Amino acid sequence: MIFMNCPNFKNTFNLVNLTNFLVHLQIKNIFSKNNKIHSIANRMQRVHFIAIGGAAMHNLAIAISKKNNFKVTGSDDEVFEPSLSRLKEHGLLPEKMGWFPDRIDKGLSAVILGMHATIDNPELLRAKELRLKIYSFPEYLYQQTRSKTRIVIGGSHGKTTTTAMILFVLKQLKIEVDYMVGAQIEGFDNMVKLSYDSRIAVFEGDEYLTSPIDRRPKFHLYKPHIAVLTGIAWDHINVFPTFENYVEQFEKFAQLMEIQGRLIYFDGDEKLNEIAQHLRRDIVPFPYNTPKHEVRNGITYLITKKGEVQLKVFGEHNLQNMNAARLACKQIGVNDDQFYSVICDFPGASNRLQKITETENSVAFKDFAHSPSKLKATVQAVKHQYPDRKLVACMELHTFSSLTEDFLPQYADCMKEADIAFVYYNPEVIKHKRLNEILPEQVKQAFGGTNIVVFTDSNSLQKKLRELNFDNTALLLMTSGNFSGINLIEFANELLKSK
Repeated sequence: MIFMNCPNFKNTFNLVNLTNFLVHLQIKNIFSKNNKIHSIANRMQRVHFIAIGGAAMHNLAIAISKKNNFKVTGSDDEVFEPSLSRLKEHGLLPEKMGWFPDRIDKGLSAVILGMHATIDNPELLRAKELRLKIYSFPEYLYQQTRSKTRIVIGGSHGKTTTTAMILFVLKQLKIEVDYMVGAQIEGFDNMVKLSYDSRIAVFEGDEYLTSPIDRRPKFHLYKPHIAVLTGIAWDHINVFPTFENYVEQFEKFAQLMEIQGRLIYFDGDEKLNEIAQHLRRDIVPFPYNTPKHEVRNGITYLITKKGEVQLKVFGEHNLQNMNAARLACKQIGVNDDQFYSVICDFPGASNRLQKITETENSVAFKDFAHSPSKLKATVQAVKHQYPDRKLVACMELHTFSSLTEDFLPQYADCMKEADIAFVYYNPEVIKHKRLNEILPEQVKQAFGGTNIVVFTDSNSLQKKLRELNFDNTALLLMTSGNFSGINLIEFANELLKSK
């Protein structure tokens, strides 16, 4: 293994084992509680959110509001579902939409600034004038978990699923943990949790920008003790204009780890292997790859030293995510037997190869896949899981990168394993994002192959799908949007059950 080549391997390994032992003791609550934490807990803290309606921001607001002696307020100029209903349910929805500088006063313990706000936001300017503590979303998470062992999952794909797997295992094993994850997970009522008592924090590490006044990637601020990198595939072209610039963010993430950190990385990725070869000498690398498995009758089985483990998820990318989650859990005292005993029941993360309907001989999934690497992995996973079924794959170009002319060639051959492949985009979204026009011919050429049909009208796409026979078929709907207003679950049910 790569870490065996480290000159100080024996000392480093002993330190890592010692750290594992200490964390294991912490999990069992053998250590006494930190007096400083209790001091903070007994003092009322007022926290104000600027742009509280964001997906991450409203979840953090809800999490903080549940802590003792915290009072949360917030502002926004517009709030959409599901944030609106969830904020209202917890009594956190602003009475009026808009920005109100008079809500900002010296009594605030902290102001948390969301990405939706602008640098000239009136409330932000008032907070600066009063010299209040202004945090971005990731800064505040770090501040609240400085005394805890932080596990951070980064990478261009698989972050949410890997984070969800770790959290699922720890919950099943009754190990208390703080967390932040980018999707709703079954069994968890919020996407963020912060507490006084847990000694471990698990964060999904997004490489996108931190805030309007802090242009660092979010995951640079977490300083993990244990880090996972799942792979690097160019994304966010509006922020990272070249692939080299994008890779640099992951190199820096690894260098910002805490002393004696452990980096768990996918060794099938060329760039991650390069990063692992140039780590600080105190960081211990742990490579992983695709575990042994078999697919039989539409079910995936892990092949372990102690026998087969039947899984609810499938696809090589998910098996790789599972291996990363196993190694991360191992660093905090969860052995393989414990891990396998509960991961078999992991149902998957919301919108990540989520089964939305099934008949006797057909099945439909929805997936958040929109970047080339995610798209390719998802199509391959479904095709390999159901090799005897026709695969109808539909994807929507919806993000800034995917609708950028210079980025389109990255999609070459991403859907070649589909029997029928439909690509949809809405020209109005391109205008809204102020991007250059792209033509259906450009999109078809970029994807390549003879199976691609491009649509720019949602009704035409729906009409074409309704004309297909879904007998003995796997339907895959991939988008970070909704194909301009389609209820994907209802539509999939209509398609599969009407034939």
